[in-house]
Amino acid sequence: MTRKKTIALVAHDNRKRDIIEWVEFNHHILEKYHLVCTGTTGRMIEEALHHKQGQRTSHIDITLLKSGPLGGDQQLGAMIAEGKIDLLIFLWDPMQSQPHDVDVKALLRISTLYNIPSAYNRSTADYLISSPLLTSEDYVPRIKNYSEYLTRSVEL
Repeated sequence: MTRKKTIALVAHDNRKRDIIEWVEFNHHILEKYHLVCTGTTGRMIEEALHHKQGQRTSHIDITLLKSGPLGGDQQLGAMIAEGKIDLLIFLWDPMQSQPHDVDVKALLRISTLYNIPSAYNRSTADYLISSPLLTSEDYVPRIKNYSEYLTRSVEL
């Protein structure tokens, strides 16, 4: 039996409407995947999908983490490091600094480090969600070998 791929969804406050619209538009595709969302984003997505219940034929599987500023970004980063996330859709607000900018940067860094396909705007999210690689069981992202870094000598 093949493993159901997991898509992480995150959105800053000024981008939550965008991600909800994106999820509503793509719900027929997202039904095939497990979704992991930071808290507020996930609750808003659940509520929006609940209101569309009569239009949907199946259930979207969503796991809610804590709100981003309360540790949800870090929870998601840990899941990426553990190989539990296959795709990250993170609609961040480039026009407003965030009180948890350090956590946001850490999430962007860890997704890059583990070579997770990531979208930071709706256009890229549309490209990724429609890619045949997403449905391919054979595709595994290549992760850079950091063994040289891990075994380097460090002078004290």
